[in-house]
Amino acid sequence: MTDIPAESEKAGFRSDVTVELVKHSAADSDVLWAARVSTAGEQSLEELTKDPERSKGLINFLMRDRHGSPFEHNSMTFFINAPIFVFREFMRHRVGWSYNEESGRYRELQPVFYVPGESRKLIQQGRPGKYEFVEGTAAQHELTGRVMEDAYRHAYEAYQEMLAAGVAREVARSVLPVGLFSSMYATCNARSLMHFLGLRTQHEQAAVPSFPQREIEMVGEKMEAIWAELMPLTHAAFNANGRIAP
Repeated sequence: MTDIPAESEKAGFRSDVTVELVKHSAADSDVLWAARVSTAGEQSLEELTKDPERSKGLINFLMRDRHGSPFEHNSMTFFINAPIFVFREFMRHRVGWSYNEESGRYRELQPVFYVPGESRKLIQQGRPGKYEFVEGTAAQHELTGRVMEDAYRHAYEAYQEMLAAGVAREVARSVLPVGLFSSMYATCNARSLMHFLGLRTQHEQAAVPSFPQREIEMVGEKMEAIWAELMPLTHAAFNANGRIAP
């Protein structure tokens, strides 16, 4: 059995998440030509070369009256790096989404783990379905960070010990916690993204309140900022109509 862990295998800790737009085919004009085929037939293709600003009223009408299918004729692929427990919540969103995540069967997982930052509210008050989070004390933040880091180190050392003894990666990974960082590609269209954002972010313009876990909300906020640049009129109509997916 070899000595473990090596210097390069020391655990790292993060309190952030990252989202990168890998590729896209998404613009407000995609909504327009898809909608206008109903009345214009093949002439709706002319919308591809028109300024979408001229047609923002149509986009708002479609959003307001929940004509959803025109918002599906686009695509965005994101590369997301976040804790595993965030991805497990992501997988609840199945309609209009495609996922491919890094595999602990085929590669050795790296020791990067999530530890809440100082801004993360730690204390849950109230009953399930009607509760709120409030700030933790300095002592609670210190305890959370110390205990989590110790547990992560111990788990990763156990993982490395099994790998060094020849145990298969798919077996050894069982000791790793859901606070381990993973990465995945997530592909969606604007309609599926709006549904995700309606549930996984809190917003002052939301007609229906949502209570997401903060860590998946952090991912959602970054995805929304990217999408807002790609489809500004659609994003504005989403907000103006209560952030309810059409």
